[in-house]
Formats: sequence, C-alpha cells, structure tokens
Amino acid sequence: MIALMLGWIVFYYIRFELDIFSIEHVARPQMVLIPSLLIAAFWICIFTFFGLYKRLYLISRFDELVRVGKITIIGTLIFFFLLFTDDLNWTSENISSAKYFALIYWFITFTFVSLNRLTIRTIQRATVQKGMGLHKAIIVGTGAAAKSVHENLIRHRTSGLDVIGFIKPDHSNGNGDQRVIEDEQILGSLNEIRDIIKENKIQDVIVALEQQDRESLIRVLDEIDLPNITVKILPDFFQIISGLNQTNQIFGLPLIEVMPDPMPTWEKFVKRLMDIVLSLAILVITLPVMLIVAIVIKTTSTGPAIYSQERIGLYGRKFMIYKFRSMYNDAEKRTGPTWAKDDDPRITPVGYWLRRLRLDELPQLFNVLRGDMSLVGPRPERQFFVDQFKKQIPLYTRRLRVRPGITGWAQVKWKYDETLDDVKEKTKYDLFYVENMSLKMDLKILINTIFTMLSGKGQ
Repeated sequence: MIALMLGWIVFYYIRFELDIFSIEHVARPQMVLIPSLLIAAFWICIFTFFGLYKRLYLISRFDELVRVGKITIIGTLIFFFLLFTDDLNWTSENISSAKYFALIYWFITFTFVSLNRLTIRTIQRATVQKGMGLHKAIIVGTGAAAKSVHENLIRHRTSGLDVIGFIKPDHSNGNGDQRVIEDEQILGSLNEIRDIIKENKIQDVIVALEQQDRESLIRVLDEIDLPNITVKILPDFFQIISGLNQTNQIFGLPLIEVMPDPMPTWEKFVKRLMDIVLSLAILVITLPVMLIVAIVIKTTSTGPAIYSQERIGLYGRKFMIYKFRSMYNDAEKRTGPTWAKDDDPRITPVGYWLRRLRLDELPQLFNVLRGDMSLVGPRPERQFFVDQFKKQIPLYTRRLRVRPGITGWAQVKWKYDETLDDVKEKTKYDLFYVENMSLKMDLKILINTIFTMLSGKGQ
C-alpha cells in the first residue's frame, strides 16, 4: 500500500508540479491522498488477480522483477484505458500525452513496487542464512540419495529448508533396506507420513528414493497429496512422473517441484465467478421446471423430492450433496452402497427420465453457490467408495486437489460407473482434467454437457 501510494504521489508531482508538460493545475491535497488510496486498492486487486501474492518461498530476485514488470505493464494499460475512456475529445496530441503519462507512471510504479519487494526478499534471504524463518521439511528415503540431499541442504542455507527427519520407504520389492541414515533421524515409515506431516507442521516434502525404491514413488505421491504441502523430487525421477508436474528450479539445489496448483490465480478467480454467475442464472431460468419436477416426484413415489448424501470434496472435506430423488426411497437399505447399472430396479420411472436429461442434478447448483462444488470438475464420491478406490487405483486422491463438479471431462467422455474398471478408466479422464484444467477446457465440457442433455444420453 505504501509503495503504491508513494508511486502515485510522485507521478502526480512530476505531472502537475514540475511544469514539464505545461499543464495548468491548482495543487490540492485531496487530489493526491484520496486518489492514491483508491489507486493502491486497484493495484492490489490487479496483483491478486494475476497471482503476485501467491506463496512463493525464496523466489529468485530476478524472477521477482520479471513478474512485477509484466503485471505492472498490464495494470498500467488497464488503468489508463479506464481513465481515458470517458474522454471523447481524442486528438493526436492527447494520445501522445497519454502514452508519455502511461510510460512514466508505469516506470514509477514498477520502481517503487520492485524496490519494496527486493528489500523484503533480501531481508528474507539474510534471515534464512542465519537459520531463521526456515520451512520445516522431511526427506522420503534413507539411502545415499537422501543423505546427499540432506548434506546439500545444509550447505545451501538459501534453499530455506530445515530437514527435521527422514521417512523410511517400503522395501516390498525384495531388494532390502540399503539405508545409511541413523535410526534416531528416522521419524517413521511411509504408512505414518500423513500423521508426521500434520504433527510436525511440515511445509515441504523432498522425495529422494533409491533406484530399487522407485516403485514406491506413486504411493509416496498419493500419501502426500495434501493442501499447502510443497513436494520436491530429484530430477533423476523426472521421467517417472512425466505429465504430473510443472518443472520449477528450486534455488540453491537441483530439485524439481511437482504437483503445483493446477490453475493460475486469475483463472481460479474467473472460474469461481463463472460458477456463481451461471449457477444463479440457471436457477432463475429453471425454477419453474424444478418446481414441476419436485411435484411430479412427490406424487409418483413416496419419499422426499430432494435427498441429500454425504460426499467427499476438495482435499477430502465432507459435504452434503443435493439431488432430485431418482430412486425409490431407502433404495440401498438392504444392499448398502452399490453402483448403478442398466435397467437398475432401484430407479423410479420418473427418475429414469430425470437421469437421462440430467435434471436430477439441478439442486447441486446450490452446492456450487456454497462453494462445495464447481460446475466442472471430477464427480464427488462417497467415503465408502473413496476408501476402496484409494487402495486400488494409483493417484486416485489427485482428483481431490480440485473442487468436484456437476459435470466433468470423465462424464462427457465415459459412461456411468458400473464396475471398478469403469472407475479406473474415468480416473484417467479426471487426472487428465486436473493436470490440464483451464477456462477453455471448462467451456468445452459445459458445451458437451448441454449436447448430452439435449440428446438424452445421461444416466
């Protein structure tokens, strides 16, 4: 705020007080202070939208300057476009002046913001060198590779990582335990890693497995797929996790960060805004249809028109999902949780058409508004099935890194789950979506869903 306000005050002084541009102007304090507050708020919104406040620990100062430069250019263009759109008296002189003003203002803003951030990053780096402000980290592995990584981290304090211990991997492949780490440094086994992370408030996990332990890598990634946990891995294993990461060089040590946020901040913002706007619009438009559907369900079978069921959402959080009831009341009372199938006897005659037209899912728009779900994402499952799939399908929990959706890539590309093989196939589509999710892909899925509804191919 201070840097941005000072930037505007300096620009104001250069433009109006130095008489460089021969502009007649009466100096007024209220023309400086109040606008500087509003303009600072504008810039903070811009920086938030483009991810400048994203958690980046000990980022390179050069990279910081590049990020600030790009975003301030975009912000300056937006700012001057909004400032001059109400001016209908455009002349070549006005346009030329606007260009100079924009260039000067961008340079001033870039300078003040960059100085601010460079100062903070330099102080942060100095404190890290003294052993303060380090991130707590653990190393998965107990062999020579793990020891080498640990020694490198000790030598390179500017990596910002404080290794508090090691995690012993599984040795189910029969090659035995070739560990060189002392027993007192080992915090536990891979089975206990989630509890160790939570108890010790771990922020970074470094995977340094030996050649014979590479088969454990997928399981390691499954176990540490937790929010706000940064995962780093030795580049020797890059080929194994190809398609599951975006490469980022970690300062001071050749480690590669895997499983970062799937979408940039501005796309997340637009995606959430799109969820809210479209959900409200669809609810308003379909309200008469929903009332008719509710009445028909109530008059054709016993039980509530809308039923709720606990599902697993973002990062394993539980929530209640709402749907129009398409099955007979207490349909699973005798059988327990089961998959749907063709000619399912549990489905009512009305429910059959609701499913075909996807109308049974309209109440889930309220879940979207509450933030439990998104319009597009992997379908949420019940805890009963999630527990099964986690054991049988590698990287299944990767789906939980994004909000579940009413529709998704798997829903438009694959049939309804009837067997474990179907779930495995759908998981491939879900993982593809998670790794490639974008606004463009969401729009593509929504268009495909509309065609599915109109053609009556839902299940």
